[in-house]
Amino acid sequence: MATTALTLSAAPLWAQEAEETQVIGISIPAATHGWAGGMNYFAQAAVERLEEVYPQLDFVLATASDPSKQVSDIEDMVATRGIDALVVLPFESEPLTGPVKAVADQGVWITVVDRGLSEPGIEDLYVAGDNPGFGRVSGEYMVSALPEGGKVVALRGIPTTIDNERVAGFEEAIAGSGIEVLGMEHGNWNRDDAFTVMQDFLSKHSQIDAVWASDDDMAVGVLAAIEAAGRSDVKFVLGGAGMKEMIARTRDSDPMVPANVTYPPSMIASAIEITALGLVSDAPVAGRFIIGSELVTPENAEQYYFPDSPF
Repeated sequence: MATTALTLSAAPLWAQEAEETQVIGISIPAATHGWAGGMNYFAQAAVERLEEVYPQLDFVLATASDPSKQVSDIEDMVATRGIDALVVLPFESEPLTGPVKAVADQGVWITVVDRGLSEPGIEDLYVAGDNPGFGRVSGEYMVSALPEGGKVVALRGIPTTIDNERVAGFEEAIAGSGIEVLGMEHGNWNRDDAFTVMQDFLSKHSQIDAVWASDDDMAVGVLAAIEAAGRSDVKFVLGGAGMKEMIARTRDSDPMVPANVTYPPSMIASAIEITALGLVSDAPVAGRFIIGSELVTPENAEQYYFPDSPF
């Protein structure tokens, strides 16, 4: 079961009278991969639901296919809509840090989701999965599945603070286990990029015991590359984030997908809802809201399988 931790502060200064119309800007990446597609779905659903609940709030939602477009979207929200709060999931951490800080310096409430900014303390509220825990749970599973050690390769996501946290957690968990990481490359949470990266790994290494794909979209690409190469040395691929197709394979005891690690895209809805609550009430919502990562196995996979989910 997912765990949460919320650090509360005094009621935010930006909380206004309930009858005054206020605007929440939401800036998120476009659906460039499955997890992002799920996140877009939950963001839109949250906006539609909250518009009914809070008629005194307006929402503006923009999706971006690259960091420069996201920066432009945010600047437009400030200039044309005069937003009171910004919920942002950065496409990449570094390019968004300065622009988001500039918005914060204008007195706009900032909620950062998932990927984080490269400078700490800019945001008023941070909502994310437990990224160090995601890496740790992944590494602990790898150690348990390869008790004698082994040769593994790893795929990283888009260069972001959360990717760094995941990798650090993974490396710490496997330290001293006898597991050797032959290579670690960015697959950008994209199945096509992951397919290319895995092809390169397979051409370089004649023996690979397992793959930490660190994401289910990348796991799809990795599995396709292994199949195309006709390799039988790879015992399993460990992805993450709970794509329903992967959860089903774990549930059905597929030896190539024996486990998964949770990282729900619905966290964007939690971020929007908490931000809205702060605008319409005196509820103290500043701080950190962290959603725990859980190991999914054949024994518990059914409780993480949602057939109607877009992801």
